[in-house]
Amino acid sequence: MAKPAPQPIRPDALPELALGVIERDRFPHLATIDGDQPRLRPVSPVKTDGFTVYIANLRSYHKTVEIEANPKVELAYLDGQHDQVRITGVAEVVTDGATLQDIWDSNPLLRSYLGSIDNSELIVYRVVPIRVRFMREWALEYHDVPVG
Repeated sequence: MAKPAPQPIRPDALPELALGVIERDRFPHLATIDGDQPRLRPVSPVKTDGFTVYIANLRSYHKTVEIEANPKVELAYLDGQHDQVRITGVAEVVTDGATLQDIWDSNPLLRSYLGSIDNSELIVYRVVPIRVRFMREWALEYHDVPVG
């Protein structure tokens, strides 16, 4: 069997290609560090703004402790064609009331589950991208995507 030859990618097309993968994968995986042990779990982002991703969480979840100890995280997206996007970033707690209200208002499941935006269990992280990489299925080569 011949090795697949991926289509060439124009550098100016990378942001659009990467954003398409993000749009098509509703449940990316979030990697954190727990001491010296990596942890990986699917998440459901509550908001995406370009390559900045917002993730709701409960304070009682263990990933809260992990992110507090080391806010460096990575999100991995995979679409139906097996194209990949990896967002390496820093998770920060969202404290801006307008942003939290916007997320709350646009997420009925969040409202149903937590009952009130003032629920002390609610914590929202903003993953600020440091590096974004895109790879076509089986290309075995990542392309850096401009973040700024």
